[in-house]
Amino acid sequence: IHAHRNALKNGLETVGVLAHGLDYLYPTAHRETATEMLKQGGLLTEFMTGTNADKMNFVRRNRIVAGTADATILVESAAHGGGLITTDIANSYSRDVFAFPGNIGMPYSEGCNNLIRDNKAALITSAEDFVKTMGWEQDSKLKKAREKGIERQIFPELTDDEARIVNTLQQTNDLQTNIIAVKCGMPITTIASTLFSLELKGIVKLYAGGVYHLMN
Repeated sequence: IHAHRNALKNGLETVGVLAHGLDYLYPTAHRETATEMLKQGGLLTEFMTGTNADKMNFVRRNRIVAGTADATILVESAAHGGGLITTDIANSYSRDVFAFPGNIGMPYSEGCNNLIRDNKAALITSAEDFVKTMGWEQDSKLKKAREKGIERQIFPELTDDEARIVNTLQQTNDLQTNIIAVKCGMPITTIASTLFSLELKGIVKLYAGGVYHLMN
């Protein structure tokens, strides 16, 4: 819940993977945060309505957590626990796995220390370690450069139709298909196919409500 709340606070998308159906929320104390996440990420489940939050459902949903994430970070764990199941799954998916070390002999550091010892997780001690290891520093530098007014040709190989849509979204981001069609003066069928092409290239992303977002 701390990860979700801090993601929301910092304007990042965050997705919660539930161990039950969408007809209720467990634990109920997190309902306010879950509601905020619907506007900035979302909630994901494979369970049908009426499914209770049984213990094994949490273990089962961990494979989705590992599969949807670029990396899995284990902060604390005893020698046995759900977090270790998730890291095992992440390793089997060839995803990056990281762990925070702890004092020798501390019960909730044992799981992390064992992962690091067995070369099943990379050791990190800060967010900076994680960003550096994932190679995200260049993205951060590019963002700072843009904030200072330093531009770069981000999309050098675009068709004319793709370029028109990108230019439109650069002026006003997060638009629905029909609005893009009006602003670009293009048929809706052409807009739909061109947006699909841009989405495959990772240039735009489709959000809830049919809104297209130009990736920075």
